Amino acid sequence: MNDRFVYTTPLDPLAKPLIEELTCEYDSRYGAFYDAEGATTEMNRYAPDVFQPPQGNFLLLLRDGEAIAGGAFMRHQDEDTTEFKRIWTHSAYRRQGLARKVLFELEAQAARQGYARIYLTTGFRQPEAVGLYLTNGYTALFDTTIDPATIRKLPFEKFLSVGTYAARRAIAAATLHGG
Repeated sequence: MNDRFVYTTPLDPLAKPLIEELTCEYDSRYGAFYDAEGATTEMNRYAPDVFQPPQGNFLLLLRDGEAIAGGAFMRHQDEDTTEFKRIWTHSAYRRQGLARKVLFELEAQAARQGYARIYLTTGFRQPEAVGLYLTNGYTALFDTTIDPATIRKLPFEKFLSVGTYAARRAIAAATLHGG
């Protein structure tokens, strides 16, 4: 078993099966709840280039050359905040801690790219995602005692370590300015 992270683009052919399965999963959980077109609208909401440096990134976790998990981030509202999107583990590889590995790698890369704060949302029909974020240092920006269906999009945030952030921000700035 050979696992490795690869930073690429949502257009990478390796990403296609993972993205297709995520789209099907969104459709099975939400159908046309948010939009008549279903998950296709959500999956096409952002142009692939928003997930490219310096503003974002797109990550695949490969096992023996096959994408088994992934995720992405993009700039959100200000230069210090990134938004995580599409954190996903292929259904054949669940219960191995892969989503957590992807989450940690995305956090590290976001810090390397100079972000101090992570923002993300998940849907009210994704309790696994809620559990992932709550057990990995994310703060719910909603009342967790209320029925999630009444909130629909469940927002979370996490602040990256100040020391780590400051050091990585300085490195990122020096790299961008030829230092």
